[in-house]
Amino acid sequence: MNEVEVRSRVDGRTLRAERTRQAITDAHLALLEEGDLRPTAERIAERAGVSLRALWSNFKDTEGLFAAAGERLMQRQLAEFRAVPPQLPLPERIERYCAQRARMLEIIAPATRAARIREPFSPQLRKNRQWYLDVDRQEIETLFAAELAGAGPNRGEILDALSAAATFSGWSVWRDDLGLDVPAATAVLRRVVSALLPPVASA
Repeated sequence: MNEVEVRSRVDGRTLRAERTRQAITDAHLALLEEGDLRPTAERIAERAGVSLRALWSNFKDTEGLFAAAGERLMQRQLAEFRAVPPQLPLPERIERYCAQRARMLEIIAPATRAARIREPFSPQLRKNRQWYLDVDRQEIETLFAAELAGAGPNRGEILDALSAAATFSGWSVWRDDLGLDVPAATAVLRRVVSALLPPVASA
């Protein structure tokens, strides 16, 4: 077997392995979306169309699967994300930001509801949550930089308040606890963000 044939065979195995990993990750997320908050390895493997042995040969443990699921959700969010221009008037920035946050939060909603069960025992799930929080906070700091700068010594407090309002914890109260649909929950988010920012803009 020449070098080209060897490389082709290796590349083929790598591609198949990547496809298997993706199938397992997508099966895991699909079960979460269907309301199975603690899918077993057997159910995930069955949904992915692979053996249980193949599942564990691709993922050393559940932490590895949680990491892959987190990355897959990040990819889905990035595919939907459209940066809001920070030079737009404040009302339009708030409108666009809240509409987009609603879409982003709905993408991660099933996995985040499931993560709450295992998060206390999973360093990877806590890492995933911190990643989302950091990304959300950076977006707020970029999009509302002028308003935050005008807040003076209150900047940190307002940033914390905005970050809390825009995370899944707040979204879950409106969607799960109060039973609001997406438009109604988005309207509440918009009201909260609007209430926090006007005083900053006029400071």
